[in-house]
Amino acid sequence: MLDFPYLWPAFLSGVALLLFLDLFVFHRKAHIIGVREAVITWSCYVALAFLFAAALFTLDGPDAGSEFLTAYLIEVSLSLDNIFVIALIFKAFSVPEEAQHRVLFYGIAGAILIRLSLILPGAELVDRYYWIGYVLGLILLVSGAKMMFGDSSEEFDPQQSRTVRLLMKTGRAVDRYHGERFLIRRDGRYWMTPLFIVLVTVEVTDLIFAVDSIPAVLAVSDRAFIVFSSNVFAILGLRVLFFILAGVMRHFRFLEPALALILVLIGARMLLHEVVHVPSMAVLLGTLFILAGGIILSRLFPASDPEHGKSGPMGDESEARHESV
Repeated sequence: MLDFPYLWPAFLSGVALLLFLDLFVFHRKAHIIGVREAVITWSCYVALAFLFAAALFTLDGPDAGSEFLTAYLIEVSLSLDNIFVIALIFKAFSVPEEAQHRVLFYGIAGAILIRLSLILPGAELVDRYYWIGYVLGLILLVSGAKMMFGDSSEEFDPQQSRTVRLLMKTGRAVDRYHGERFLIRRDGRYWMTPLFIVLVTVEVTDLIFAVDSIPAVLAVSDRAFIVFSSNVFAILGLRVLFFILAGVMRHFRFLEPALALILVLIGARMLLHEVVHVPSMAVLLGTLFILAGGIILSRLFPASDPEHGKSGPMGDESEARHESV
């Protein structure tokens, strides 16, 4: 199950080092993350991802590198909706800008654990039972169709989500922020600050998105190391990508149909893999072409609706395609 076993300890140690440097060195003091800082950090993470792909290419051949890059691109693309929902959560709870990085950082740590717990058994099932591939293919076809033709008019109100209502029922939440603290001690008992409620809501949201996105990357590769590492690199970049894209995400109106098409094509590849062999490099190039097409079309033909893309201090105030969490 643990393919490339010698790489697992090195990779996990490297991720732990990156997270340590991020929290205790580069962001030891709370501050507002500017666009320039976010762009530089995100560029570094992208460069690391491509260097990692080159290492896989060298160690295991072109298929490993192509599978990693394809899974990475798909995970980043599917995470864009997650950015929008996080922006809605931050806006709904009026999260101070200087505290947003802390929530996103611990959200990353939780997201990595969530994906590890889903990917390892998922890859094992795909490897052991051939029919799981057909199930994943059907899931992707349905997900792509829902994304393409589904009703996206449902509004997502973070403060009315099931997660928040459940936490508030405990009666152990205070109504104001206490800096970057998640919990405070009062009268010998611990109380949740709004920042803790935001963190839990973000984690539950990520779990929902992970359930949607992991079948897509498992359809690209059944090797747990490639699937997990591509997810981790995408998640690391997602945090800083938030500070770049939160306010402009909905300007890319053709990106969601492009993602839907990618899911449908990958699902079809899974279902027809015994009839038609599609090389990993072809899947990578096709993914790049479709994503680039969605972005270019969005710039060439912007939304005619003046309300489309309208954003508040933390992002879009229009509807979110998301289930209540």
